[in-house]
Amino acid sequence: MIDYHIYMLIGFLLSAYAIVANDAIQTLGTFIAANRQRPWQSLWLFVSGILTVVLLYGWLKSGGDPAYGRLNKFPFDPNTAAELYGPLCIVPPLALLILTRLGLPVSTTFLILTFFAPKNLVDMVTKSLFGYALALVVGLVTFKLVKGYLAQQKTKTQLDPWWVPFQWITTAFLWSQWLIQDLANLFIYFPREGQAGQQTLSFSWLLIGLVAMVAMQLLIMREGGGKVQEIVDQKSGTSDVREATLINLVYGLVILFFKEYSNMPMSTTWVFLGLLAGREIAYHVQLANHDSEELETGSISPWNMMVKDLLKATIGLVVSVILALGMQWI
Repeated sequence: MIDYHIYMLIGFLLSAYAIVANDAIQTLGTFIAANRQRPWQSLWLFVSGILTVVLLYGWLKSGGDPAYGRLNKFPFDPNTAAELYGPLCIVPPLALLILTRLGLPVSTTFLILTFFAPKNLVDMVTKSLFGYALALVVGLVTFKLVKGYLAQQKTKTQLDPWWVPFQWITTAFLWSQWLIQDLANLFIYFPREGQAGQQTLSFSWLLIGLVAMVAMQLLIMREGGGKVQEIVDQKSGTSDVREATLINLVYGLVILFFKEYSNMPMSTTWVFLGLLAGREIAYHVQLANHDSEELETGSISPWNMMVKDLLKATIGLVVSVILALGMQWI
């Protein structure tokens, strides 16, 4: 019989690649789009450095918890580990990997964490839907207010020199906040010790996870973002440094709010889609003085884009819940 630690490691590796290719691109997508002229190696070193700092800092500060408390309601039980971490535990990340390659913005939170603790599904979905609505409103208001300023900036023949370092700073902020929120989706696959709510991870397992995540990040950066990057590229202006910077800042602040709001994991996928939907609506719909000449020629209707993205995310949610609950029933 195969030791359950083998299934743990396989599940983690599959999850690491799928999550980096899906959720991480939602976080780093605008950064990649705005820096395509730079060598991918420099982008990889930058994001991998932040990943290393965030992971080691969280583990050291908490005394061994790399997930920043997000796994408190998902305790590891060594008495049932052999049963839970069997062949079925690798199906969620495998399904996530397949759906990601099809370009669906699937929520890793719903697909993976629901398999291990279905009782938390309602709370995770509620928080995620709240995140979508709040991100949409914040994105709509923010980009409506700064639209004129950005339009004025784009008339300049030369980019102000402070925009590039500001973009890298906001990317570091957003990337760190996303990691704090989503590391639970990965480290739920590793054995933890201690009482529920205070469990810790050994340094050897932490090191395995860190090396695997850095390696997966290398593969995705070399591919230029993968399939999900196409969703970001379809949005108007995401390759502009100024646009990318503001998206990073607003997205990071929304995730920070929910990080402080509660320790219950949520889908950052839905927050990301809500923010981009609000931004697209702000740029395409003029509530007072509608000027069609300002709309980019050939741009897709923001309503059609929002419905399309929501449909993809909803399909991913339904498939995730069916798979997770179905495997729990089995």
